[in-house]
Amino acid sequence: MDRADVLVVGGGLTGCATAFHLARAGASVILIEAGELNGGASGQNAGSLHFQIERRFLENGEALAEQATRVLALNRLAVADWQGLQAMFDDDLEIVMDGGLMVAETAAEVAQLQRKVVREQAMGLATRLIGGDELRGLAPYLATTIQAASWLGSEGHANPRTIARVFARAAIADGVDVRTRTVLTGATKHHGGYAVDLASGDVATTVQADRVLLATGAATATVGALFNLHLPIFPAGLTMNITDRRPQFLPHLVQHVGRRLSMKQAHSGNVLIGGGWSSTLRKSPTGGFDVSRPPELQLASVQGNLRAAVDTVPAVASLNIIRSWTGIVALTVDQLPIVGQVAPGLFVAAGGSGFTLGPTFARLLAAQMAGSQPAPELAIFGPGRFDHLNGFMG
Repeated sequence: MDRADVLVVGGGLTGCATAFHLARAGASVILIEAGELNGGASGQNAGSLHFQIERRFLENGEALAEQATRVLALNRLAVADWQGLQAMFDDDLEIVMDGGLMVAETAAEVAQLQRKVVREQAMGLATRLIGGDELRGLAPYLATTIQAASWLGSEGHANPRTIARVFARAAIADGVDVRTRTVLTGATKHHGGYAVDLASGDVATTVQADRVLLATGAATATVGALFNLHLPIFPAGLTMNITDRRPQFLPHLVQHVGRRLSMKQAHSGNVLIGGGWSSTLRKSPTGGFDVSRPPELQLASVQGNLRAAVDTVPAVASLNIIRSWTGIVALTVDQLPIVGQVAPGLFVAAGGSGFTLGPTFARLLAAQMAGSQPAPELAIFGPGRFDHLNGFMG
């Protein structure tokens, strides 16, 4: 039986980064990934670094918006983490933090932005509402229909295909045993930790670990069942689009408070367009959702996403879309990720915002798994809010 201090399940950004921090702290770590590293949501998203309150928290009433305000304490930490990442590695991470705009077209949307900015400033986030000449001078590429925007100078974007792999390479250099194409098939409590059964092709092994982290995205509910736990995380299919390369004209992350839109221009000159447009999850033979295959593209989502982009930044109309793709994200019933200890020695990090907040989740979780007290900024994400689901599980 192989042994490690920590078994990390999931080779996305949070899993790779947590393994990196644990190894740096002196822990022996095995990381397993069912497919290839960064093959899930960490590598399929549009790479936004959005620290303002997200639109999805604003469109469902004041109660959810107020709850989202509590996330901002962690967002402030995430700003600092992303600002420090490039100095940690020799690789070019393509991190751009030149600012982000959440725009509004109607009076009602401007009022919504005003309420959002009040909440953010009360929590120490340096967001401010701008319009008129200041907005036109800062972002001359915006449509004349845009009335105002909330501006945060530390927002931006990064290359989602790069970050997790850089963490993985550094983790391997620090001694982490990374095993791809390796599936978790069973788990039992063992000597205060866990004995976890793994399968890689026809080869079956068992690993004993004192602590286990599930950073398994949309597969977390299924993996949690192997530990006899309900982890209420649900898959959702999304759509992203990318244009051909053009000279730089879009220096900011642009989001819309009233429409599903996020867009930014990469180092290469391509414009990435997303914002939460749906795709269709594939079905498994047993009737559930199959999260092992990419969702089916919906033409209406592509058209709606591009319409919102052109209406916000008219220059996009002259660009050519060279690829549309789908990805799977994981959501919880209250839209907040689940991050923390869910049972003795068993930790989870999944359920949304995994790219923007992944490096921070990883840093704080690694410290907690190494014996530190849980960071207060993680309290709102604690698995304990769903304890009632596991009260009969034993």
